[in-house]
Amino acid sequence: MQRSIEKLYKIFKLEAEYNYTNKAVVGGLEKLTERWLGEARADGLPEDKIQSVASILNQYAQLTTAERAQALKQVGHLLDNPGIKHLAQPEIQAKPAQANISEGNRRDQSKNPSQPARQGRISTQKRRNGIPTVPNTAVPEGLSSPTTVVRGIGQKQAQLLEKIDITTVEDIIYYFPRRYDDYSELKLIKDLSYGEEVTIIAWVKSISTFTSRNKNRKIIQVLVSDKTGTIQLMWFNQDYHVRHLRKDMFLSISGKIEQYMGRLVMYHPDYEQIDQHQLNTKRIVPVYSLTARLSQRWLRRVIFSVLTQWVSKIPEFMTEYILEDANLIDLSTALKEIHFPENHPNLKKAHYRLAFDEIFLLQLGVLRQKYEWTNHEGRKYQVDDSWLDERIRHLPFQLTNAQIKVLADIRQNLESGRPMNRLLQGDVGSGKTVIAGLGISMVVKTGAQAAYMAPTSILAEQHYTNLKRLLANPEDESAVLKEDQIRLLIGDTPAKEREEILHSLAEGHIKLLIGTHALIEDPVVFNDLQIVIVDEQHRFGVSQRAALREKGDNPHLLVMTATPIPRSLALTIYGDLDLSVMDEMPPGRQPVSTHIVYPVERERIYNLVRAQIDHGHQAFIIYPLVEQGENEEVLAAVQEQERLQAEVFPNLRVGLLHGRLRPDEKESVMRQFRDRQFDILVSTTVIEVGVDIPNATVMVIEGANRFGLAQLHQLRGRVGRSAEQSYCILIPQTSDAAENERLLAMESTNDGFVLAEHDLRQRGPGEFLGTRQSGYANLRLANLTDVHLIEKARKYAQQVFDNDPTLSAVEHQLMLDALEHFWPNREGDVS
Repeated sequence: MQRSIEKLYKIFKLEAEYNYTNKAVVGGLEKLTERWLGEARADGLPEDKIQSVASILNQYAQLTTAERAQALKQVGHLLDNPGIKHLAQPEIQAKPAQANISEGNRRDQSKNPSQPARQGRISTQKRRNGIPTVPNTAVPEGLSSPTTVVRGIGQKQAQLLEKIDITTVEDIIYYFPRRYDDYSELKLIKDLSYGEEVTIIAWVKSISTFTSRNKNRKIIQVLVSDKTGTIQLMWFNQDYHVRHLRKDMFLSISGKIEQYMGRLVMYHPDYEQIDQHQLNTKRIVPVYSLTARLSQRWLRRVIFSVLTQWVSKIPEFMTEYILEDANLIDLSTALKEIHFPENHPNLKKAHYRLAFDEIFLLQLGVLRQKYEWTNHEGRKYQVDDSWLDERIRHLPFQLTNAQIKVLADIRQNLESGRPMNRLLQGDVGSGKTVIAGLGISMVVKTGAQAAYMAPTSILAEQHYTNLKRLLANPEDESAVLKEDQIRLLIGDTPAKEREEILHSLAEGHIKLLIGTHALIEDPVVFNDLQIVIVDEQHRFGVSQRAALREKGDNPHLLVMTATPIPRSLALTIYGDLDLSVMDEMPPGRQPVSTHIVYPVERERIYNLVRAQIDHGHQAFIIYPLVEQGENEEVLAAVQEQERLQAEVFPNLRVGLLHGRLRPDEKESVMRQFRDRQFDILVSTTVIEVGVDIPNATVMVIEGANRFGLAQLHQLRGRVGRSAEQSYCILIPQTSDAAENERLLAMESTNDGFVLAEHDLRQRGPGEFLGTRQSGYANLRLANLTDVHLIEKARKYAQQVFDNDPTLSAVEHQLMLDALEHFWPNREGDVS
């Protein structure tokens, strides 16, 4: 049978099982048409037959149940397929499928009500009326039972399991191995070589114990043989092996071949009597993360026991169509094979299925968040072309193509009648603030209000200065706002000024309020908040953004980050947001010249700093610590500022900035540096984000190997903000650290997106998650760098969601249950 016809037969057979309710394919059989046309042509089917089948499929949804059955049989006659010709007749009076327990399962439950009903996959269980049984939950009740219900687990063992986050039966099933040892191929002792991981079968020839010379180690030595040779097994301070092993006992022994005094040995090998169930040996063996007093052998035995009893009771939540189309194995098989694989291909399929599930459920949750947010109504803001062109003409610089595109995205959102929920990612210096300002102006020109939330007081003040210049320039007759309509509210705003700001805000006179966390405090009441800008969004929690949003009536939301987001994460972590990317620097900017310099070459760098200052520029010198503590090897800002001022740059002005200064002191120092009262600013990473000093052309980072890649890139972004050539000098703690992979990556590229991909591969998604943690704790197997898997799972999640956004269809009940289980708190981060 040709593949395209076989596919139709399987789908039509499933449709018959569903009593011709148009549920065999997500969205209905008409969704099958386009893909099937290509497959049919690839199989060489006649074009007239292909078109006839397509016509039937496209009309299928409009037919009655009886007509649908007849239509599919007509396809069978067209394609001369006996299976399709003889599909089951529909039962017109059948009631809709619903969650139930089969008669047999009811009888089972009446005998033992503590046991959950046996549940299976939709495709294999049927009621007498021909409609598949749908199990009532994707997570049977018993799976949430404490581990003590498992035979062999008492209170002591349960406490140990709790240390590795296992508290329920379900946790045991989903506690996946961290790696596998392949002991599936046995070797003879005579063929063993040093360094091999092997499994051998041998009998015990002798058992002896002795104490090491320093009398602090008891050594158990067991000699085993398989007729081709002998080998020593050795354990240290593990007396119980003496009790367990006996002479002439046959063993299956697995471990690594080592050497001791010129002879081959195995230290601390796993072993079992040859007549025991071969869980630990003669196969691919799972290796789990443990805690003290838990053994691999005991945990494997427990997991095997739980899988045997429970895994068949976990129903399949994925639809038949997705299972077949995505080539996935069933859930029960995947759970068995991920723990105790029969072979490597099976292990690969199991890993793929379970990783697919994680990304699929993650995508469904993200799509649901986006749906719930965009389902609200937002106020429309029509923007006149001539007005916008006039605002752009008043800018002191020309917008890049990337900025123009993002501006068009924001304009489209504001005109849509739905609340904007957009993430703007742009590398350091790409000009995000001016785009945010133009977005604000589109809203506040109508009399509505805007809020701009920054992570630190320094940045809030910087944005306040820049946005006043952009939106309320007294020299601009067509300025959108007046100066007193833009105000700054931060933690140390004086009480009297704060009171006046709050009153003007509530009255509606203030149109743009810029600040930090102070914006979400209870006394802050807006008159008509309609747009919220959140800068460096990963530094704010979900509840903080939600609190700010609640101060308005479904306000438009623009969140911004200078941390480039790799594509795979943009599709997952930030999948609920519309994404805009600014990957183009303003014209005239030169790439920052980056170099790794050995500590012994500092004087050469000091000469570079002097030369740049002689040309009228300024420099940053960054240290990892504020003050030196016990670790005298690590240079610190306070002591180094004193040394640099006194010994290295006595004729220059060296300032000091660090996190222990009061907010007003920090702002004073930054203001002095901006006004060129300092030539050099010695600082910690407090200047990492956003600080704009166009005159600074040198960034020296001491102890550079102690910083993360994202931090290094952000620090480098503090220079290169003018047309002048700028330099970033990376000085590692020691010469040996100069080969640090992060430093080499920094030296090789200025592209933040390339560095972000590198950081993701090196350290995982933690740096990018920030507070967007909901759902991500459940990723046990999925790799957020696997773009192919992510795109594939997203495609199917999108198909399901497009056709059934509430997952209310009967075939999606288990999927909805699995989704709720995967996202236990519905607060997910929708911004």
